[in-house]
Amino acid sequence: MEKRTIYLWVIAVLTFVVLMIVTPTIPQSQEYHNFADQRQFLAVGFGSSYYHLQPDDARLVWDRLPMTIAFTSLVAIFIMERIDEQKGTASIIPLLLAGIISILYWRFFDDLRPYAVVQFVPCIALPLMAILLPPMYTHSTYWLWAAAFYLLAKILEAEDKPVYELTHHVVSGHSLKHLSAAVVPVFLTLMLAKRTIETERVSLFMVWRSSWTKVSKDEIRVQSSEYHVVSNQE
Repeated sequence: MEKRTIYLWVIAVLTFVVLMIVTPTIPQSQEYHNFADQRQFLAVGFGSSYYHLQPDDARLVWDRLPMTIAFTSLVAIFIMERIDEQKGTASIIPLLLAGIISILYWRFFDDLRPYAVVQFVPCIALPLMAILLPPMYTHSTYWLWAAAFYLLAKILEAEDKPVYELTHHVVSGHSLKHLSAAVVPVFLTLMLAKRTIETERVSLFMVWRSSWTKVSKDEIRVQSSEYHVVSNQE
């Protein structure tokens, strides 16, 4: 393992330890299980179905565990594509273990902090890497759409009751959360189906920067032309 990689892991672990020391515990609110819409409906995953039949902390484990495995695996896949295939492969087991341990830590110690880190750090890291790091394949913007819908899912989950009231009891925030989260694999599947090898590896940031520069230059050119026209008329 390269020294740089070791340093990054050490920094990440130390940062996590400091956060665990300086931040208060985050217990699982039992109000979370009291959903605005109590109607039973199909079309959710097996773990979520098992949980929603009788919502409590014990069953919530089987709702969160598959999702945690899914998005930690996505992080490893993204590392393979954007940073290094060998590093991405080597990170699969540590990331999966981190996700599983965060669930177990919450269950046994009633503290959501590790789970929050495992869940929300990818929400920030993946879009940033998708923008800043040159892609190996085309259609990389689909990563951003996937991240956006996952973030929307978390917002809808947090605003369960307000959304239910806003829609006049038609649909709750938690119900829409499931639909929004289901869009994530749709975008990723479309990306896999459409993408090809990127011949020119340029980051989205550089593409956007180039486009913005071109637009700015065009605006300056238009303004300059208008100025010359007005000057000639005078």
